[in-house]
Amino acid sequence: MRTKEDAPSDRWYLVGIIFFILGLGTLLPWNFFMTASMYFNNRLNTSEWSNGTVTARKEYYFNNWMTLLSQLPLLLFTLLNSILYPRISEKVRIAGSLVFILILFIFTTILVKVPMEQDHFFSITMATIWFINSFGAVLQGSLFGLVGLLPQKYSAVFMSGQGLAGTFAALAMLFAIASETDEETAALGYFITPCVGTLITLICYLLLPKLDFAGFYLNKSKGQGYEANATRELLPKGIQENGEPNSQATDSVPNGTPSSSESDGTNQAFVSIGDEHAKQAKSSVLEVLKKIWVMAFCVTFVFTVTLSVFPAVTVDVKTAYPGKWELYFIPVCCFLLFNVMDWTGRSVTSIIQWPSKESRLFPALVVSRVIFVPLLMSCNVQKRHFLPVLFSNDGYFVIIMMLFSVSSGYCVCLSMSYAPQLVAPQDGETAGALMTFFLALGLSLGAALSFMLRLII
Repeated sequence: MRTKEDAPSDRWYLVGIIFFILGLGTLLPWNFFMTASMYFNNRLNTSEWSNGTVTARKEYYFNNWMTLLSQLPLLLFTLLNSILYPRISEKVRIAGSLVFILILFIFTTILVKVPMEQDHFFSITMATIWFINSFGAVLQGSLFGLVGLLPQKYSAVFMSGQGLAGTFAALAMLFAIASETDEETAALGYFITPCVGTLITLICYLLLPKLDFAGFYLNKSKGQGYEANATRELLPKGIQENGEPNSQATDSVPNGTPSSSESDGTNQAFVSIGDEHAKQAKSSVLEVLKKIWVMAFCVTFVFTVTLSVFPAVTVDVKTAYPGKWELYFIPVCCFLLFNVMDWTGRSVTSIIQWPSKESRLFPALVVSRVIFVPLLMSCNVQKRHFLPVLFSNDGYFVIIMMLFSVSSGYCVCLSMSYAPQLVAPQDGETAGALMTFFLALGLSLGAALSFMLRLII
């Protein structure tokens, strides 16, 4: 039986690179729709004129609805995926989800060129966001389970790739703005980018099983050839795999003690097999949850705080320096800054992991992030109705956003990395699926809370 010591090496770190790209691909849909909020708002929130006066201006609250309709299917389909994954093959769930996401991105790109009434465009866009995030939920849950089968450092690499997805989307938006082309052409180029990114992600996933290092861990966990080899090694040389005596072998048992009879050897063989299967038996979902509930709470709370103000509140912060900088302020100081610092926070966990998974300081650190909610609401968010502006300067907003985002990435990555360490190796996939569900729960709670926070500003 091959052990971890016998595992082939990850040549040129190809498996790590593939999981980094897979992590990036899982969050492309959410980040590209979120970063394109200016395009959608400009297309939706236009005024209707009659005889030189404004007759109607409908407010669609695109950012709030986009956040909510992105996270609700993520929650529902992450839960559904935990039910489906034993019944539907991994390849169908992952490759199928990527194919449908690619089709929906192509559809969104085509819509850029299609003139449409605002209400119809809003409804179609919201439906697209719902479906694309439904497939994204199945994809993300399946990949978290998959990466949980490999050594722990690959989970950190996967999470790091997810953190870079937002940076990738923000840079694509900045290039579109800097191109100084008309808005329609810039949007067309912007949405072509995730089409190419999703296609590359699909190709990387299909290449993964062909690599020896990945195949060793994935085939071993799925029992492809693993249980048969284990059985052959556990059986005495005098016993065939069907339990019948082998007349051509000597009478012996694994520990080298001569057996008094062939039947005694057979019994010992089956006892050995039973012990091995008992060691590999998976715990129930409830038993796994009891071991990881602190990490489940942490990842839920982190994302509840983060999504309650980002992007629904932060995207409406206005710069104190009007002019050309206004075009770049939100893409740079909101989206790019958040995603770079979030990715930095995730990446730091590969070097520093403090507090430890047993420490009570970690959940305390997570809860302390709630201070960022009133701080960001006190920035120059416009339009506002009730609360005063305490931090009108761009510098204050940038500093708060940096601390807000780096702490988000750091706490999320630690939570997701710690959870599989709290359970037995055979329960790693269950822990990954559960943590993905609580991650989605936090996103949904934050998205729902964002409506209230935006209204009271």
